[in-house]
Amino acid sequence: MTYLTRWNSRSPRRVLAEFDRLFDDMLTMREQVADSPPAWNMAIDVAETEAAYVVEASVPGINPDDIEITLADNTLTITGETNVTNEHEEEKFYLRERRVGRFSRSITLPLQINADAIEANCENGVLTLTVPKAEAVKPQRIMIKSNQKVIEGENQPA
Repeated sequence: MTYLTRWNSRSPRRVLAEFDRLFDDMLTMREQVADSPPAWNMAIDVAETEAAYVVEASVPGINPDDIEITLADNTLTITGETNVTNEHEEEKFYLRERRVGRFSRSITLPLQINADAIEANCENGVLTLTVPKAEAVKPQRIMIKSNQKVIEGENQPA
């Protein structure tokens, strides 16, 4: 099957993101066992604020209890599995696009994070992780002290 992808050569970030996705796909394929159904990667967005990274992953129709989130060496991994329902055993599918089977996605974060304060929330098919940065890497404002003295004097007419 051939897939068409719009190419935007003006966006280096998109090129790097696509390269990362392809590399993740390749690593996921290597980890699969021959007897297991193929794994699929979920779509994710990663945003950065001064205090944290916010990761949003599309997990429509997946029970949050079937999702596992781990952190090791600043690499956040989201894994899980969706099962095939047998409610249509006697039917032959004309079209089947909903993904089933194992899914996995790993993101290596560039800065140290506070692993004890990670928050996860799943609502309307979107898993949102708030990953706070470690205090040591957060930008801090440094106050400048001045030892200048103020000299007061009288104004003399010219």
